[in-house]
Amino acid sequence: MLNTSKINRRKFLVRSSLALPLFQLVPGRVLGADGPSANNRINVAGIGIGSQGGADVDAVAAEGANIVALCDVDDDYAAKKFAQYPKAKRFKDYRVMLDQMHAGIDGVVIGTPDHTHAVIAMEAMKRGKHVYCEKPLAHSVHEVRALSAAARQHPVVTQLGNQGHSSGDIRRIHEWISAGAIGPVHTVHAGCDAFPEVYCQLRNLDKLAQTYEVPKHLDYDLWIGPVPFRPYTPLWVHWNWRGWMPFGTGTIGDWFCHVIDPTFWALDLDAPSSVHAEVSDYDPVKHQLTYPPGTRVTFEFPAKGSRGPIKLVWHDGTKRIPKPEGFAADENPPGTGAILFGQKGMILHGSHGGGGARILPDALSDQHSGQNAPPRTIPRVKNHAWDWLEAIRTRREAGSHFGYGAPLTQAALLGAIAIRFAGQTLRWDDQSARFTNHAEANAFVNPPYRDGWKL
Repeated sequence: MLNTSKINRRKFLVRSSLALPLFQLVPGRVLGADGPSANNRINVAGIGIGSQGGADVDAVAAEGANIVALCDVDDDYAAKKFAQYPKAKRFKDYRVMLDQMHAGIDGVVIGTPDHTHAVIAMEAMKRGKHVYCEKPLAHSVHEVRALSAAARQHPVVTQLGNQGHSSGDIRRIHEWISAGAIGPVHTVHAGCDAFPEVYCQLRNLDKLAQTYEVPKHLDYDLWIGPVPFRPYTPLWVHWNWRGWMPFGTGTIGDWFCHVIDPTFWALDLDAPSSVHAEVSDYDPVKHQLTYPPGTRVTFEFPAKGSRGPIKLVWHDGTKRIPKPEGFAADENPPGTGAILFGQKGMILHGSHGGGGARILPDALSDQHSGQNAPPRTIPRVKNHAWDWLEAIRTRREAGSHFGYGAPLTQAALLGAIAIRFAGQTLRWDDQSARFTNHAEANAFVNPPYRDGWKL
């Protein structure tokens, strides 16, 4: 068990989020000069390990974490990971696990579907456990803001699972922007064309009335968790839940925190002032359980400090990033990635931290590459799992802590709400956490939990 007893209090500057103070006093249990002894290992539990959560468990194990417990509502879906870590104790209910192993767990890795992220992360933080939570951080704006506040209140190290935030590419993009390589940025076009049949389930809407027996290896009531109950169907358990509104957040929720991460960080974005969605081949009233085959969502971010306003346009599915002037005839915009437009040029990059980032035109790239590259002002880290564990060991913040990941996720979720009201401009007041011009949209900011569940 990691020893966190010998720690001094000190003030620590963090990036503010969601209209909360810039300075916070981080409890000494997290920060301080005294680190763990060389023999200490961080005991980690995995919650939701059948898919991406299992990969996250492997990632922290590869960096020296001791996997002491594994929790999943589906014995069959998690069987491979259970077999891989035979010494880890097995659970179906994360609350039972945290009760029985409270003294033996330092941190948790959460890889469950979007709709259960918040209740699990909140419970873990209340119990003093460090949290690594897959993106998006939560399923609703209210949950995101509650988790951000809790992360400031409780002495824990947090990390959003947007793995590219620990890459070298995202740091290079940040340094290019800071050095003015393409001039002031004013517009960003970004998007994702991955897994269109997962995120749009229109073809399956008429199958939801069919009756299915819940498999014996699945605790379906726990899988449903805090959202209003719906009868079991294999159409959303597992994987395809991403395309169903009660459980997932569509392409924008699944990919925004990866693709927009470089822009959000380099331009110091926070909350948009408005969001407007366009959709294709979709009726928001008739098809309200799933997402459109294609969306274009426009965010307006106000000026901040010395930076001017930013227009960010998200494209997914059948709506693709348009080809800009200055592209070679044989080159297309990225299917999943972004283009940042500055007064002097463009930065083109892929997903997960801005993979393959480069400057256009080539003449401008030559001025800011190789020996002419701007100085490395941002420390490099080994990888995302290492960064979280090292932050726990050395009592510092992780790179994509909830104070950063919360407003990033919030923007994505505001876009997901806008998709429900396609064609209408929703104006957002971040201080009051509400849309000022659309009462119906406000109902989705904090949707109700079913009885027996709370944050």
